[in-house]
Order: sequence, then C-alpha cells, then structure tokens
Amino acid sequence: MKSQATMICCYVFFLATECSQYRPKFDIKDGDTPQSPAGKPRTGQIEEKCQGLCIASSNCSQPCAKPFRGEIGYVCHQKMWQKSTETCTSLSVETLFKDSNTASRLSLASASIPLHILDLQAPEPTESITQGILKNCPLDFACIINPVKSSEATSGNIAFVVELLRNISTQLSDKVTREKMKSYSKVANHILNPAALSNWTFVPDKKASSDLLNSVNSFARELHVHHDESEVIVDELFIQTKGFHIHHNTSGKRLYFSMSMNNSTEGISGTVEIPQQELQKLPSASQAIGIAFPTLGAVLKETHSPNGSLSRAPNGLVLSVVLPERLREILLTFEKINKSQNAKAQCVGWHSRKRAWDKTVCKTTLDARSMVQCRCNCTSTMKSFSILMSPQLVGDKVLDYITCIGLSVSILSLVLCLIIEAMVWPRVAVTEMSHMRHVCLVNIAVSLLAANVWFIIGSNFNVKAKSYNWCVAVTFFSHFFYLSLFFWMLFKALLILYGILVVFRRMMKSCMIAIGFAIGYGCPLVIAATTVAITEPEKSYMRQDVCWLNWDVSKALFAFAIPALVIVAVNLAVVFVVAFNTQRPSIGSSSSQDMAIIMRISKNVVILTPLLGLTWGFGIATLIKGTSLIFHIIFALLNAFQGFFILMFGTIMDHKIRHALRMRVSSLRGSSGQQRMHH
Repeated sequence: MKSQATMICCYVFFLATECSQYRPKFDIKDGDTPQSPAGKPRTGQIEEKCQGLCIASSNCSQPCAKPFRGEIGYVCHQKMWQKSTETCTSLSVETLFKDSNTASRLSLASASIPLHILDLQAPEPTESITQGILKNCPLDFACIINPVKSSEATSGNIAFVVELLRNISTQLSDKVTREKMKSYSKVANHILNPAALSNWTFVPDKKASSDLLNSVNSFARELHVHHDESEVIVDELFIQTKGFHIHHNTSGKRLYFSMSMNNSTEGISGTVEIPQQELQKLPSASQAIGIAFPTLGAVLKETHSPNGSLSRAPNGLVLSVVLPERLREILLTFEKINKSQNAKAQCVGWHSRKRAWDKTVCKTTLDARSMVQCRCNCTSTMKSFSILMSPQLVGDKVLDYITCIGLSVSILSLVLCLIIEAMVWPRVAVTEMSHMRHVCLVNIAVSLLAANVWFIIGSNFNVKAKSYNWCVAVTFFSHFFYLSLFFWMLFKALLILYGILVVFRRMMKSCMIAIGFAIGYGCPLVIAATTVAITEPEKSYMRQDVCWLNWDVSKALFAFAIPALVIVAVNLAVVFVVAFNTQRPSIGSSSSQDMAIIMRISKNVVILTPLLGLTWGFGIATLIKGTSLIFHIIFALLNAFQGFFILMFGTIMDHKIRHALRMRVSSLRGSSGQQRMHH
C-alpha cells in the first residue's frame, strides 16, 4: 500500500510539473480572440488601423490574433484595404513534438522504479525538426502527423508544413520506407485539402507550391518498393502514390489513379504507362513510382510564365513519375476536369528549376472531349506532368482569318463609300431629311473607319514594350469611336422614326445637325471620359495583356457593352415601328403615294438590319460560357464586314445615289471630252 501511495503521489506531482512547464505564455484578455468551439483557433478580426478607406499603393500590417504568431499584410486596392500576405502560424518545432515528449515522460513515470531516479525537469528544447523526428519517431515519422492535422491550415501553417517537408526530404531521406512515405503524405494531404487552397494565395513565398512538389518527388525517389507488397503505397484523398517493379522483359506497365477534386464522390482519373520499348533499355530489375495530385495544380504558381502572363491552372491531375535514369519516354492519360471548354488541350511538364510549365517535353497524341493522351520525356528536371487548356481556342484561327479579311474589306468599302458620298453630295442632299440622312451615313462611315483603325493599332500593340500612357490612349479612342458608331446608328434610327411619325411639323436643318452631333459624338465622349476618369487612378482601366477595357477588376467593359446593347434594343423597336407603319398609310395620301411610301420604308427596313447594328445582338450569345463556335463565327462575319454592308445597303442600293453617281460620271466624261476637243 505504501508503494502504491508513493506511485500515486508521483503521478500527481508529475502532472502538476508538466502543466506548469507547458502553460501558454499568454492570457486571454478582454478583446482578445478566443479559440473556436472545435478547438482550432481563429485568425481574428481586422484591427482598426487596417479598416476603412485608404490611399492608393499604401500598405498596412497587423499582428495575428492569439495564439497565432506572425502578422497579416494589407495593400490599398480601389481605396479599400485588401489582404495580401499572412504569416499567422500556430506550429513550431516545440509544439510539433510537445505531445511526444509528454508521452515519453509519462511512460517513464508509470514504471515501477524509485522516485529519485525520475527526471521531473522540463525536457531539453528541440533545436531542429530533424533532431525532433530522430528523437521521437525515427522509424515512421508518425509523431508529426497529429500536431499538423489538428492545426488550422492558415497561410503561415501552410508555409511551415512546406518547410517541414522540405527539411525531411533533404535530411531524412536516406532510408525511406512505406511507413515513412505514408506519414509524409498525410502531412502533405492536410495542406492540399480544397478547404485550404484559398489560403495558399496569401503565403508570402510564391515558390512554396513548387517547393512542395519538388520535395514530394525527391522523397519518393528514395522509396524502396518490395516485391511482395501491394502497388498502392499511399492512398490519401489528395495525394496517391503507387509503385511496381520493372525489368527489361516486362510488358508495358501501367499505373491507374482515380481521385476526387474535393470531398465529393465524383473524381477524375489519370494513368502512367511505360512503353515496352523503353523497358528494354533496363540492364537489371528496377522500380517505377507514380504520384498523383488532384488539387496541387490549382496552387502551383509559375514564376516564369510565358510572355509575363498569369499562371495557368491545369485541367487534369498533376502526375509525377520517378523512373530509372535510362528510361525517358512515358505515356500519360488525363481525364479533363472541365469537359465543357471548347479549347485544345496542351500536354506540359513542370520544369523544377524554371518553376514553369514547359510544352516542349510533351506531345499531344489524342485530344478528345473528356480525355487527353500525351507522350512525354521524363528528365531530372522534368518529373511532373499535366494538361493545360490552350489559350488559343479551336476556332480562334478561323476567327482571326475572318476578322483580318473582313476588316480589310470593311476599310476599303468605307473609303469607297466616303468617296462616292463626296461625289454625289450636291445632287442627293437636297431636302432637310435627305441632307440629314446623308450626314448620318457619312458619320457612321467615319466612326466605323476610325474604330477599325484603332482596333488594328490595339491588336498589334505590345503593352509591355510600349508606353503605358500610349496604351491608355489607344483604349480611349477605340472605346470612343465604337461608341460613336453605335450612337450615330441610334440617331439614324431616331431620324427614320422622326420622318415616319412627324408629318406636319419639321425641325430646322441646323437644329437637327446640332442634335445629331450631340448624340453621335457628345454622348460617347462623356461615357469614355467618365470611364477613364473613374478607373485610371486605380490602374484598372485596361486589361493587362491588351489595350482594351478591363473586365476582371473594374468591369470597365460595361461602359461599352451596356450602351451598345441598349442601342441594339432601341433599333429593334424602331424596326417593329417601321414595319407596323407600312400597314397604316397616312390619312389623305393617294394610293400611289401610299405605295411609294411603303416601298421606301421597306427598303429602309432592309438597310436598318446591318446598318443600325442589329447584328451586334449576336454578341449577347458569345458572352455566354460554353457557347457554340458557330455563334462566334456569325458574329465575327456580320461585324467585320459591316463596312461592306454600309457600302452595299446604304450607298449602292440607293437608286438616287446610283442615279446621281451616273450623272456625275457622265458630266466628268463630258467635261474631259470637251477639253480634248478644245485641244
């Protein structure tokens, strides 16, 4: 009984000692952020100094809420504070091995040994991750799993785990067993969970995702696969590892992966196959290992993306392959994540040094709607592969040819239209209505011609090579002249409506011209100037890759789309009014006059369709995601050739213009003949 009482005292005294050693260094005070009910601490609220309005390009930081260490950084974006970086972490070398130290000391206390032999002092501090693992769990690395999995996947903890795995792969990879690989993958799986992906955005080191991929590949390279073991080595939700033995007489070997993109049952698949001709290069038996990541591609950042473009996200699994040095060529099959994209797939490999996707190491052998087959070369710097959706859509080349040819024809047609108008102007602009009709036609042609010229300049303008201010000017004038085109189209519709509905009271010609120029150029100028004035101070007026209105940040493109679509709707209404009035001739008109009015209005309806931009209504269909390519082609055809339509329906099909043109040509011939007779 005495010995049992002594042992109980040891337990009580030991627990009191442990609690005093590991009591947190802080107390929760009023205003501090407490832990969540689930036991995981929250990162806290934004402090006063990082709230409210701010000055452009300014920065702000605040400490993380307890018990996290680190800080949260903010930048001023559109006069509001926006989170940019976060280093809040609850993990450290001490917390990582805290439970392991406690467990080992409890096991000592439970043994039937004299009290004076027990070491009741605090454990020696762990100086490094390597030292802690070698001391607490050298055989399977299992002691790091629970501390990591029980921590919140903040940006700071993600960075800590990436560094943890990197240290293990560089310092503890001499004898990698299946148990070590499982523990290693469980830790990596925690920060690859879809719930944690958004926090990768705020990790200060943008190379962290690439470091994680390289660390996993490096650690797997040292794994030894036994003959009598299953090919499945790791089967976590967001990282799978499989391996098998190979030799030169083996038929083509294949590894099949099927994984979920989130916690749902639906997933995507991928296969790694080694061709038999490659296996014949092996001098002796060896092994091959494949690793699949369904979510890593979403956070894998390119530091050297082509042409300075944004990092591209894969549309399939990221498959890593560890092969003997003699083997190079592998066959990969990827199931597409997004099967609705009407774009060509591009097989790529991840260059571990350049930290970017490289398309030169892979060749696409099959591109179906739901899957892609690739033939890739595996090298020391190229061990991970995936598929990207090509930025060039399937129909882009067709659309480019249509646009190029259409713009050329359109510009020539508009120049010819203006020449004809100049030749016949004195003969056709006789009455007020006919004069305004031709004023409107000339300004429509001028606006579209200027818009086409600025479109060509913008299409061939290298934003990075040229001045930023020049690109702003290109965007402004493109926006202005395209709006002018639409507003002159609107004035044309209103003019026709005015001619039909207003019979007895007519407006003075000078007043009509003033209204026409106010609508045709004044309204576009106000809209274009307001757009640049609002968005340019925040540097969100243009897109990053081309001189045109921004959509992703400021939604400046609305300043073009909304007026254009409203005018198209108004023009549609005018067409219906014109069609309706052809059935209701004016009271007091003779039957011959009625027929003449009906014929002229019918011709105007035919002219209105291309002339007033109703074909731009097809643009609505092209804004819908997944729209068929045929809508894009129809829209490109109708709009690129709109200058030709203006020449055809606005000029050549007008019998008065044809008659005036014949008279003008005849007079020129007559005058030239008389000059020859005098000579």
